[in-house]
Amino acid sequence: MGTPDFAVPSLETLHNHGYPISAVVTAPDKPRGRGQQVSPTPIRQFASRAGLPVLQPESLKDPTFVERLKSLRPDIIVVVAFRILPPEVFTVPTLGSFNLHASLLPKYRGAAPINWAIMKGETETGVTTFMLREKVDTGGILLQERVPISPEDDAGTMHDNLAVVGARVVLDTVRLIEQGRAVQTPQDDSQATPAPKLFREDCRINWDRPATEIHNRVRGLSPSPTAFSTHRGRVLKICKTQVLGSHARGSPGEVMISPQALYVSTRDRMLSVLELQQEGKKRMSIEEFLRGYRISSAERLE
Repeated sequence: MGTPDFAVPSLETLHNHGYPISAVVTAPDKPRGRGQQVSPTPIRQFASRAGLPVLQPESLKDPTFVERLKSLRPDIIVVVAFRILPPEVFTVPTLGSFNLHASLLPKYRGAAPINWAIMKGETETGVTTFMLREKVDTGGILLQERVPISPEDDAGTMHDNLAVVGARVVLDTVRLIEQGRAVQTPQDDSQATPAPKLFREDCRINWDRPATEIHNRVRGLSPSPTAFSTHRGRVLKICKTQVLGSHARGSPGEVMISPQALYVSTRDRMLSVLELQQEGKKRMSIEEFLRGYRISSAERLE
């Protein structure tokens, strides 16, 4: 069970290793992309190429869907980047249902673990497989693998890295369950941290924060949904930054402009904006941006 690109390596790995997949469950087709054309989910696209049967229920509690699931008599349900499963679904398999989560649980429970780990300045994250139970992201841990976060990483590079690592961990987890050697380790709820769904206000930059904190927020929201600020009422998406050693030379949000650079004052240091995007335009380097956009030193980003 899965929907986005993150889930594809796990499905592909299980399929390539010969595990009989009785069904692939994914979200219904919906309008996607700039043209809003109705298109299948990445998981359905792979399943169709591999000749695997696909189920796309509107509701996971639909009695017709639940009965169809029971008729398949699955040994295991593997969940990667999907919806919250109700008990009538995750209790169907004889050997249980497990989920792949993109963090080192119990840290970063929630919908956006990759983003929040980077936004919080972590230098390490990872993946966890755990058995499902009714309370989200709280089940017994089966396997974990740690993955470093380099200073150059953003949410996009970590997403791709963790999807590959996660597929390997999913395969190892299935093998342990198959062999009857899977052991669940209870999560320590006192160590839990949240990673809730991201909303627009989570993406707005507050320039009256330390430069490193702003830089990590930019990394954690790049390439999507992207941190942003405004200038004269226009939204500027800030895609890539660099923290400078020099102290801030103006009030927070005040800019310094040179022909090939845009620096912004923060609470403590200067932040160099390296890549950004205007609404309706492509992502571009700061040099490209300054050639076609009027902004002067001492103006402010809000």
